Amino acid sequence: MKSASKTQTAAGKASASGLKRSTQKEERKVEAETGKPLKKGEKRFEERSKSSDGKSAGAKQK
Repeated sequence: MKSASKTQTAAGKASASGLKRSTQKEERKVEAETGKPLKKGEKRFEERSKSSDGKSAGAKQK
């Protein structure tokens, strides 16, 4: 069985860099529209995972 290669290609690096720039641009746009910074990390995940009933994904699984 072949092991996964951990080397990065130039095309892969360029793609990842472009995605990161695009994401940062979109975040700045949303932050400007809402007038407040987006939550980051775990807080952001929790905020996004809440459904219309206000319960988080973790609370529903308990």
